[in-house]
Amino acid sequence: MTWPVMTLSIILCVISVILTLFVLLHKSKGGGLSDLFGGGVSTSMGGHSVAERNLDRLTVVVGVLWLACIVALLAVYRYGA
Repeated sequence: MTWPVMTLSIILCVISVILTLFVLLHKSKGGGLSDLFGGGVSTSMGGHSVAERNLDRLTVVVGVLWLACIVALLAVYRYGA
């Protein structure tokens, strides 16, 4: 295994864990799988706070980085080897 593949694989694993944590930090909106784990018990207090909006933005940024890492890994596998 070459060093770009190993490096991108490690980065992908770290970003995957971070993305999973960010998704789990989101407040449930009701319905779906969140109710299965007790997420539907809490009531919403109205609009989004600044922290929730920042968490949304961070989740999108990490998701884009995750996707870019997968595309880069695909390119290295396809053209680098």
